Amino acid sequence: MLKEDVVEKIMRVKEAKKAVILAHYYQEDEVQEIADFLGDSLELSRKAAGVDSKIIVFCGVHFMAETAKILNPGKKVLIPVSGAGCPLADMANPYVLDKLKEIHPDAAVVCYVNSPVSVKARSHVCCTSSNAVNVVRSLPHEKIIFVPDRNLGSYVSQQVPEKQIIPWSGFCPVHQSVSPGDVLELKNRYPAAPVLAHPECPPEVLKMADYVGSTSGIIKKAGETDSHILIIGTEKGVLRKLKEENPCKMFYLLSESLSCGDMKKINLEDVLRALEKEEYSVEVDSETARKARYSLDRMLEII
Repeated sequence: MLKEDVVEKIMRVKEAKKAVILAHYYQEDEVQEIADFLGDSLELSRKAAGVDSKIIVFCGVHFMAETAKILNPGKKVLIPVSGAGCPLADMANPYVLDKLKEIHPDAAVVCYVNSPVSVKARSHVCCTSSNAVNVVRSLPHEKIIFVPDRNLGSYVSQQVPEKQIIPWSGFCPVHQSVSPGDVLELKNRYPAAPVLAHPECPPEVLKMADYVGSTSGIIKKAGETDSHILIIGTEKGVLRKLKEENPCKMFYLLSESLSCGDMKKINLEDVLRALEKEEYSVEVDSETARKARYSLDRMLEII
């Protein structure tokens, strides 16, 4: 089936079922193009919490669709590819977290949204890369268990030195793949180009960046800068939005390794099948969801 025919059918079925399609910036371009709402984790969490549609098709990875289900327990949340997971989220173990909480009973647990629901349910508050610093600052606790991304945790500790951050050892394999050598190579080619990097990148890379921020933060910063050439240190799917909003600027990816295989699993045919067959439905145990909802609601209250 031609792409145009698939898109037309998606729109027709979506309208008939009064469904809504949410897509992350890291999705394939063709999936981003048919989304009703496009955003990063925080933006999509806010959208998911406020949509009226009874069916949400979430084009992202599993923890994102799971979050949407927690925020919308009475709605059907579908993920087009059930195997679209997140290696970083898989590094967050609820039982290890329980032991860490026993060792540090006076610490608050801040859980990066890239985590399974079982970890969210054991946390005081969730955060995204957009608001992690403000979430940690908002807590009265001096000690913070930050799970699971060690690089984001390191970045937060530098921004909030008055807190003791107890880091987890997890990392995003995609962002972890970039190195100072990648930065030097591109800066040698484009010395005046600012480097905009995601805080999931290694600390030694962030030290060389001109701006550190979430995916939405990078998009915003790219539009504000006067530079016409920019170096981007996050997943390559964001390039579509950057080019769309800044047609006169040139963007160079910090490394070709910045591509998430899980985010790229979903295609238009998958979205159509999800709408037609209403699969794959995301389900979360009600008691676990209730506990996780508390930490997510607190996250959404903090900008």
